[in-house]
Amino acid sequence: MRTTRAFATLILAATALPAVADGSAATPDFSGSWGRNAFNFETPASGPGPIRNLRRVGKDASTPTLGGGDPIPLVGDYMSPILKPHAAEVVKRMGEGSASGHDILDPSNQCAPYSPPYVLAMQQRVMVLQTKNEITLLYSQDDQVRHVRLNETHPAHLKPSPMGDSVGHYEGDTLVVDTVGIEVGPYTMVDRFGTPQSQAMHVIERYRLIDDEEARAAQERHEQTSGRLGGKVGNTSFVPGYKKGLQVQVTIDDPNTYTTQWSGNITYRRTGEPWEPRICAENASQGHHEGIEHPPTADRPDF
Repeated sequence: MRTTRAFATLILAATALPAVADGSAATPDFSGSWGRNAFNFETPASGPGPIRNLRRVGKDASTPTLGGGDPIPLVGDYMSPILKPHAAEVVKRMGEGSASGHDILDPSNQCAPYSPPYVLAMQQRVMVLQTKNEITLLYSQDDQVRHVRLNETHPAHLKPSPMGDSVGHYEGDTLVVDTVGIEVGPYTMVDRFGTPQSQAMHVIERYRLIDDEEARAAQERHEQTSGRLGGKVGNTSFVPGYKKGLQVQVTIDDPNTYTTQWSGNITYRRTGEPWEPRICAENASQGHHEGIEHPPTADRPDF
């Protein structure tokens, strides 16, 4: 996967589009760039929630950290009652590998597509582009892109793809996105703990604007256990005085992996930082990563 100058130009052009093209005052405006400073799903107020890290920040003082707050090793709670036995075994095996000092081979360090719902758990920044018939979601890390068709239905005969087929509609002040048909590849997983998923995966996201103070409090609660990337200041800065945050409630259902459906939240705040496309393949062997298991190769030179 390589970042191109054309893609960077596309991003700059897209940000100049009007936020909402249908002229409806009732349509919420989610457009623009949003960010956070933590990985993983936030725990919901009630009901089954996401797999948590057994080596949480504050629970194990000996746990090493990366980037000022990423709690590693990534030892997922394989004893969680929401996991079916085969999924629990995978999470346990992944955690043992991470605890022994090895990376979990995931979409991020293997330059693979960030399929839903992993893309939501991993990405720190998202740019929302709204038009009358489509929502486009651009994610900063490795230039991942999702397209959401509005007021349509899933095809009767759907060919699976890495990002799946996403359709959306507005329910009052909420954007509801329904995704099915997610293709399972060698590194497809639900979260950073290696939880597997099947092609039966069904993801529903509900986007709504919340008060910025509520968003700040939600982010800080999450950072207490998930860690704050970039230390106290974070990697992403937020726009002072901006009144709104963006919260996504994610509901996940995969009967081949889980005993029940579960939900989690992702909370963003407005960021005004320049959008900088990032390269994956050329840099994956640097830093803490062990390198790409199957690096991309070309059959012949480009020039």
